[in-house]
Amino acid sequence: MAQDYYATLGVAREATPEEIKKAYRKLARQLHPDVNDAPDASDRFKEVTVAYEVLSDAEKRSMFDRGGDPMGGGGRGGFGGGAQGFNFDDIMDAFFGQNGQQRGPRSRQQRGQDALLRLDVDLAEAAFGATHEIKVDTAVTCTTCEGSGAANGSQPETCRTCHGHGDVQHVQRSLLGDIRTSRPCPTCHGFGSVIPDPCPECAGEGRVRSRRSITVTIPAGVDQGTRIQLGGEGEVGPGGGPAGDLYLEINVARHPVFQRKGDQLFCQVSLPMTAAALGTHLDLPTLEADVAGTDEADRTVRLDVASGTQSGETITIKNFGVPRLRGPGRGDLKVQVVVETPSRIDEQQRALLEQLASLRDEERPEALMGTHHKGVFHKIKDAFK
Repeated sequence: MAQDYYATLGVAREATPEEIKKAYRKLARQLHPDVNDAPDASDRFKEVTVAYEVLSDAEKRSMFDRGGDPMGGGGRGGFGGGAQGFNFDDIMDAFFGQNGQQRGPRSRQQRGQDALLRLDVDLAEAAFGATHEIKVDTAVTCTTCEGSGAANGSQPETCRTCHGHGDVQHVQRSLLGDIRTSRPCPTCHGFGSVIPDPCPECAGEGRVRSRRSITVTIPAGVDQGTRIQLGGEGEVGPGGGPAGDLYLEINVARHPVFQRKGDQLFCQVSLPMTAAALGTHLDLPTLEADVAGTDEADRTVRLDVASGTQSGETITIKNFGVPRLRGPGRGDLKVQVVVETPSRIDEQQRALLEQLASLRDEERPEALMGTHHKGVFHKIKDAFK
């Protein structure tokens, strides 16, 4: 008595070919001996394979629906060396998901690779933006063959080995019958065509190496490690395929005055102790002073130092930091005050300082000890955290 192939695959008698293939692929993944070590897995795998062979063939399915057994009663047509056997591609589909589609010839035109370059800029250029012209050594479309890879007056020809399919079929006998597999054609390497007369300029690649200039606009606010994507500025692909992208990684040079953290700028100002005690003001150069053509009024900013300012204190000047890369506005400028104590004084200066110490009752000052009293260097360290 013939096996109920519909029940074996778990589908209804009116199931569509796509539903039958889907059910077979699911069972094949579960029952294949390479992934299922159950004692009956191999026999069940053979059963579902025979069922699929019958139900996936219109003539065999019709014969079975009329009450006949297209497998000769014992499934020998698929496993005993029958004329047709089954297509191993369906098993490969079950495990690798190719959906039963043939690969077909692949295009000679492939997308080019992306490229990465490092671009050195100074702090002002990173903060306010700039324009750079860079030189790029990359692959470009061959102008002689315009990317075809063939010499003038010739063109690619259909491969005689695979007849333009791009792959060749291999049939191997096994316990499961005739197993057919598909591999890229060794003659045309899967392209389906060959170039009998390659272009002498590019040797059939469709592209050549060349140096070209690119004008790059650096947006304001970029930081160390920021990558700028330039679409289509990478190398051209084989066969004159579309170009990849070019990525520029920003490297910001060290500045002699300012240090940057995010959108904040930091600097230090040294003042004599008299200025810190009495209070003062001074004009500081801004980062804009490094940019050519900046108005004179924007090249400096006023710093007001209050009377009694201690060494290590930080004064904030709003909106004189780095413009934000994403979003409006800019950060602040943090100025750290370092009070300098004179190391050399004359007799008159000593007398005046002694008089000041007497007036402030500091001739015999008491030392303040303890971890809660931070020194100058601790204050400076904390200000930069």
